[in-house]
Amino acid sequence: MTVYFDHAATTPIRKEVADEMYQVILNQFGNPSSSHQIGRKSKSILELSRKTIAEILNVLPSEIYFTSCGTEANNLILRSCVNDLGIKTIISSKIEHHAVLNTVESLAQNQNINVLYVNLLENGNVDLNHLEQLLIDNQNVLISLMHVNNEIGNVLNIQEVGNLSLKYNALFHSDMVQSLGSFPIDLSKINIDFATGSAHKFNGPKGVGLMFCKKKNKLKPMITGGSQERELRAGTENLYGIVGLAKAFELSNLELSSKINHNKTLKFYMIDKIQAELPEIKFNGDYQNGSYNILNLAFPNLNDSNQMLLFNFDLNGFCVSGGSACSSGSNKGSHVINTLQQHNGYIPIRFSFGKSNSIQDIDAVIEFIKSIVK
Repeated sequence: MTVYFDHAATTPIRKEVADEMYQVILNQFGNPSSSHQIGRKSKSILELSRKTIAEILNVLPSEIYFTSCGTEANNLILRSCVNDLGIKTIISSKIEHHAVLNTVESLAQNQNINVLYVNLLENGNVDLNHLEQLLIDNQNVLISLMHVNNEIGNVLNIQEVGNLSLKYNALFHSDMVQSLGSFPIDLSKINIDFATGSAHKFNGPKGVGLMFCKKKNKLKPMITGGSQERELRAGTENLYGIVGLAKAFELSNLELSSKINHNKTLKFYMIDKIQAELPEIKFNGDYQNGSYNILNLAFPNLNDSNQMLLFNFDLNGFCVSGGSACSSGSNKGSHVINTLQQHNGYIPIRFSFGKSNSIQDIDAVIEFIKSIVK
């Protein structure tokens, strides 16, 4: 038996999503850019998918763009803001996903952009007072802070950050890869300029992402050579992936309440069991108030490396993670945990829950943890 506790890395595609994609694969081969009837039919399907997503997020369809993934979308926004919108300073945090961290570091080195990192509280939450001070002291600013941290599950107060960006005339970008499709989000109620998402985080296909860009912000493309996506992202659209993204996003949002309740039950059941039966285990991040589907545990150093502990879990049928899947293979450990230094000397293991998990799965993994800790 294999138990999958790594839904923050990727989720299994839903049958309804695969079926929807399959019908388009079989019946709609036209290029959406072609002017004949077969191309126009593909274009219609593409724009219907865009409309579906826009309605859920309560934004204009023209504010939704399709990309290959969240990483590409984050890169397009950050680099284009610098190149096209006169951004001179980027305020971010040191626990962002590397899609943001590496990009802002590149902009600092190669384009002389001033990159400032907001202070973090002991539990990993953003220090909003420090953020405001940075905004007071700088101009031509882009704030880039993720909504839900993919490793520790901390949730940013995006409403408050949006209010601060409005107050100090800054632009606001949020990597929402871990929250779009998993949290109820109405972008019209947040002062936000840019947001990104990825289909495979909410039971859609891999290789397709989305980007929200507020209409007033006129960006130029990073990828050139065609007029697709209103000339912002050249290249023939991944029609099948986009259809899958829209279907998965629609289904996920229809079931948000049950999804949240299910995963929250699992998370807090596991917290209670660990606190009662495994006091040696600590918790990373703001675990009580963080995302309902992510729980990052700190294991006492068992004279074992992070990779060997992960391998031990895997060998016993439990798929878990030591951090971001995008950094798998790195020998530097989790940059998030290293930055926080919350439990020095402990080994971080992330559990992320989904529809396939049950209370019985939690009981089984707790028994396994007892066998290696005690």
